[in-house]
Amino acid sequence: MTHVVTEQCVHCKFAECVTYCPVACFREADSFLVIDPDECIDCGNCVQACPSDAIYPENEVPAELAPALEWNARLAPLLPLATIRVQPLDDAEKWNGAPDKWASLAPDLAPRRA
Repeated sequence: MTHVVTEQCVHCKFAECVTYCPVACFREADSFLVIDPDECIDCGNCVQACPSDAIYPENEVPAELAPALEWNARLAPLLPLATIRVQPLDDAEKWNGAPDKWASLAPDLAPRRA
């Protein structure tokens, strides 16, 4: 099993989770993080560290956030490794908890919905 980052991370990117990961499974885009499912060891350390509640075990992802499974798996191999905690985005607090953030992403970065 793996953990996945969901759309709550988009435009926030608090990135505290990165420092809690013992295997460096996070990948970084300009405005969000994803977890590489091939690297995640399912330790769960990142879940408690995330201030936007954006990380779930794959079998507990709410139905409305299910596109995150595909999103993490597809983007992780394409994005650089995130190894240090970065500063949250300037308007992270404004975006934290906002709905439908995936719609604000470029089509190649948005999840592919079935």
